[in-house]
Amino acid sequence: MARRPRGLSEDEKMLWKRVADNTERMHPIRKEKDPVSPETLFQPPKLPEVKQPRFRIGQTAKPRSNLHDLAPTMAEQVAAQHVAMDRKTFGKMKKGRLSPEARIDLHGMTIARAHPVLLRFILDAVAAERRLVLVITGKGKHRDEGGPIPVRHGVLRHQVPHWLHMPPLKQHVLQISEAHLKHGGQGAYYVYLRRLR
Repeated sequence: MARRPRGLSEDEKMLWKRVADNTERMHPIRKEKDPVSPETLFQPPKLPEVKQPRFRIGQTAKPRSNLHDLAPTMAEQVAAQHVAMDRKTFGKMKKGRLSPEARIDLHGMTIARAHPVLLRFILDAVAAERRLVLVITGKGKHRDEGGPIPVRHGVLRHQVPHWLHMPPLKQHVLQISEAHLKHGGQGAYYVYLRRLR
């Protein structure tokens, strides 16, 4: 059975009142809060103003010209090659002031047919001690059907510089450059050959 709480007697109540009157409160008496209105309840807190210069994501990044073409074009690769020949002669060649001593036109040929023809032409030019020859590839037709794998524009125009940088032609080729407009422009290459020793 639970005990009933015993109440304080009158003497105990008077004693407690005297003790309470002689003591100081540790904590001040709390005031009743004003009733809170919904407008004040949902106000966002005021943030301190911080003065910083305006910043935009990517403002210092360099813009990329073409996001999908990761490899540089063949014209960019050929133009980026260092000049291995005499600079004055190279300048004349680029401006179309030098006439090619021989030329070959690979228009309409397949890769399988064009490669041996180019090999034979360059080796014959080396044997004949020619210095500047013109290789006409054409600009190529755009045949991309929109499939998942992109197709290069102008297959021969892309392949010819690779072939000229591979053996057995590499040892004979001193410089490759895109031809001047009067000799074919983007659809042809000047090939400057080394002297036989």
